[in-house]
Parts: sequence; structure tokens; C-alpha cells
Amino acid sequence: MQAEKRNMERMAEVVPQSDEQALQHFLSNSPWDERAVMDHVAHDLNQWLGGSEESALYIDESAFKKQGRKSVGVARQWNGRLGKVDNSQVGVFAALGRGDRVGIVDARLYLPQEWTDDPERCQKAKVPEQALTHQSKIDIALEMVRRAKRLGLNYRWIGMDGFYGQSGEFLRSLDEEGETFVADVHSDQHVYLDDPEPFLPEQTASRGRPRTRYKSDANAITVSQWVKQQPESAWTRKTLRSSSQGKLQVEVLHQRVWLWDKKESQAHCWHLIVRREIDSPQTIKYSLSNASPATSKLKLTKMQAQRYWIERAFQDAKSHAGMAHYQARSWPAWHRHMALVMMAMLFMLEERETLSQQFPLLSCYDIQVLLAKTLPNRQRDEEEVIRQMEHRHKKRLAAIESAERCRKRRRQPKVAAPNVTK
Repeated sequence: MQAEKRNMERMAEVVPQSDEQALQHFLSNSPWDERAVMDHVAHDLNQWLGGSEESALYIDESAFKKQGRKSVGVARQWNGRLGKVDNSQVGVFAALGRGDRVGIVDARLYLPQEWTDDPERCQKAKVPEQALTHQSKIDIALEMVRRAKRLGLNYRWIGMDGFYGQSGEFLRSLDEEGETFVADVHSDQHVYLDDPEPFLPEQTASRGRPRTRYKSDANAITVSQWVKQQPESAWTRKTLRSSSQGKLQVEVLHQRVWLWDKKESQAHCWHLIVRREIDSPQTIKYSLSNASPATSKLKLTKMQAQRYWIERAFQDAKSHAGMAHYQARSWPAWHRHMALVMMAMLFMLEERETLSQQFPLLSCYDIQVLLAKTLPNRQRDEEEVIRQMEHRHKKRLAAIESAERCRKRRRQPKVAAPNVTK
């Protein structure tokens, strides 16, 4: 987009034959199906990125700082971009990736419970009836995985960060549905180094309810505690890929561990992969994977590291496709904006793939610059620039005068009602 500020008014100042109100109507009120657009983008991305041994589906979220209370889903919640709790909207996203190429294939706004508990507020924001029941981010993520399968997206595994990886229920659901995952977990994740062999205690009385709560004689340990017990010689150096600064090398630990939620009759034996940076040994990543037991340590490490590219995809979408620059208060408008961003990112990916031989380092920024220089631009006309400036000043003056009238009304003394006696 050629406009420096990506809101409707600034876009209309740049794009010929466009109108601010028409753009807003297109986003908020016109009758088009954003879900159909998202599914079409997902299908096209699958043609480019699916079907490879490196193809993966990533689940992640992104937060958007917002003011006020009227924008759909806005609440005080964790904003990972800011690293704190703040007034934000949060979207859950699915992306398809192959190597360093990633494209977003699904987007869904998360509604905090304070919204779903307030039907009138949701109605004003045009939240559809099927979204009025509160769903956790984990619920939304599982729906996205199932939708990706229904659409026929061809990926080998699912990658996710520690928020989703910490949900044992989510991981077990993926495992039961035949999905392979590599899930980051937090340092306090508990694992068993041997099969805990859950059992039901013997009945001690002839009467009473049968025992249903499983127990184990084994003790769990956190992944960080296990790492501290390992000698330096246990770490193995692996080369992940070539980068602009040479070979990207890391040091890795690997162990088969058991996960048990103290409810199931059997524990799950999965891979634990631990990675640390060579130049920053205190920077440690922990991941669990239900990949085949025969999967090599190098393969698991590369699968773990590949999730980095969805973060780059978010950066490109926000910097070059206006992902975080929107004027969308309603549920349809938010999802339509994300559908349009997905289309823009698909176009950029297609250009980079098509021109990879001629311009192997072509970036989203390069494409943005080329478009800004070559597309028609209203602001290349000096008279048009002056006209737009005068229009902005007129609107600004009207806002100042309106605010002044409001202040005057507030300052006027209230007249007491006459005391009428019969």
C-alpha cells in the first residue's frame, strides 16, 4: 500500500477513483463471504507450499493494541508483541509453511468471556450466533486444524508455541486424530523419564464405589531440571540451515519421555527436544513431539526450529500488508480485513516464488517499494495534494468546533426545576 498510514482516509488519498466511505462500506457492510476468500487463499497456498517433507501447519496468535471498548473482542489481555497485558484484540491464526516460505491460511478473532457473557454488546458488534458461545484459544486452534484437513491442506506436521504446547488436552487430541506435532513447552513442563505405569488402587472395602482415579509410583521431573542433570558432553552440535551470517548451528539434547495427565490409564511416550544457542547458552527452547520413534535428532531439531518463519510472516504482514492497520469495529469487518491481508500475502509469496531464479533475495519490502513506485498515485498531482490537505483541515476544524460546543454545554449551569406547590 502506498499510503504511509493505512487507514481508509489515507488510502483514498492515494488510490485513484477510490472513496473513503465506499472502502469502509466494502469492509463493514457489503455482502461478501470472507470465509470463502480465506479458503480460496488456503487452497492456492497449498499449491505452492503443500506436499513437501518440509510442509508444516503452524498455529499461533497475534495481538493488536486497541483503545476503547467498542471494537469487537477488545479487552485487557496478554499482548505478546508488547510483552504485557494491555487493551487489545487477539486473533488465532493458522499458517502453511515450507522452509522459509509461510502463508496464512486461516484467521479467527478470539472473544474473551466478558464479551460472550454480554449478548447485547456482541450484537452491536455483529458477532454471528455461532460465535456467541465462549471458545478458548485451544478450542479455536483445534477447529482450525480440522478445517485445514477438510480443505485438503497437505502438511507433514503441526508446529506451535508454548501457549498451545502447554495444553496436554490439545496435544492428546492431535495425537488421537493422527496428527504429528512439534510443540514448544515451558521450562516447568513435567515429564516422566520412565513409563509411570498408571494403576487403579485395590479396593480396600467390600462396599463403596469402584476406584476410578489412577495413581503411579513414579515421580515426574520438569524439563529444566532434567537439562540441569545432563553433562556438557551430552549436548550435540547440529547445523540447521544456511543463513545470511553463515551456517546456523545449535546444540541439542534429545530424550524419549512419558507424558501423563493422571487421568488416563496409559501414558504417552513422546520426544523431548531441547535446543540452545551457541552464542547464548542461556537461551533454551524445549519441545515435545509425537513423531515416529525412528525420527532422527537432526530432523526433530529442524522441525522445531522451522516455526520461526511464522513470526517472520506476521512481521511481513504487519509491516507490508497493513495487518495491524485497520478501522474495523465489527466481527465481519475484522475477518474481512484479515482475508484481504491473506490475499496480499499470497500475492507477495507468488511473486517471490515466480521470480526466485531472477531475484533470489526478493522480499516483501522490495515488492511493496516496487508497487508504490509503479502503481497510479493520486498524490503525484500537486493540485490533488493541496485539495486533500484542505479537506483534512476542514474535517479537523469541524472536530475542534464540535468539541468546543460540547465543552460549553458542560459548563452551562443547571437550572433548578421550579418548586410548584398546590
